[in-house]
Amino acid sequence: MTKSVHWQQRIGNQRDWVWRGWQTRYTYFRPLPTHRELTPPILLLHGFGTSIGHWRQNLEVLSQHYPVYALDMLGFGASRKAQADYKIDLWVDQVYEFWQTFIQQPMVLVGNSIGSLVCLSAAAAHPEMVSGMVMISLPDFSQREEAIPLWLRPIMSTIEGLVASPAILKSLFYLVRHPPIVRKWAGLAYANPEAVTAELVEILTEPARDKGAAATFSALFKAMTSTEFGPRVKSVLPTLDIPLLLIWGCKDRMIPPYLAGQFAALNPKLELVELENAGHCPHDECPEQVNQILLDWLSTCSTGGVTP
Repeated sequence: MTKSVHWQQRIGNQRDWVWRGWQTRYTYFRPLPTHRELTPPILLLHGFGTSIGHWRQNLEVLSQHYPVYALDMLGFGASRKAQADYKIDLWVDQVYEFWQTFIQQPMVLVGNSIGSLVCLSAAAAHPEMVSGMVMISLPDFSQREEAIPLWLRPIMSTIEGLVASPAILKSLFYLVRHPPIVRKWAGLAYANPEAVTAELVEILTEPARDKGAAATFSALFKAMTSTEFGPRVKSVLPTLDIPLLLIWGCKDRMIPPYLAGQFAALNPKLELVELENAGHCPHDECPEQVNQILLDWLSTCSTGGVTP
């Protein structure tokens, strides 16, 4: 399937699942009959401001052998822009109940950015659910001063000041959701400007037109300024006894790349792969390379599955 096909057609047959009364969106790929279906199943979790569409270059390749699911976390993508207490634990509950409903066997979690933090927390809270985990650019909101690059701290401080005024923050939302501004922000997450395509901008801006999007944007930013938003990575990561893969772009401008080495030293089961010319979203910026890394890792890690 080529990039000339619209991205909506490259993310499978999307379906709605009502979770706790909220409509949420997911997609599912079953391996083709001509391929051997292997275990474990894979669940992909996107990062902040993105959605299932951010995996459009990975879903089909991974599904050549493995059952693959991707989920729009509540508040993102085509899922409901709900009035909720947004934090990592909320999305962990969503993932766990999704697993109970649709999968019901140990799976590999793959997440980017905030999605990787949800993976980490889910693996710790529900070890029976997870047989392996891949984290792409892992943030740690409990160490905000260390995790936020120096150049980004004044911007974050300004935004945090605006959180006290929901009306101002909503006005900011209506400004930053315009495609030209979204393109500039996305450019910070990618090392290669050519990777910030019109397709990517569409994926990022489309959910911002949904009902409740402005209020959700405000709630999310307010939550992210709290140290209670997510777990302390350096406390949780050493406790996991499953195969772990950490992928990090060396040109990540959103999270300092030196944290990758610190995190890798916390667990002997963790394998670190650093990509020289990638930014914060390597799975989208250099998908061919990341897809091969994922397939190689899946074939060799002891997840209890069958080797291709």
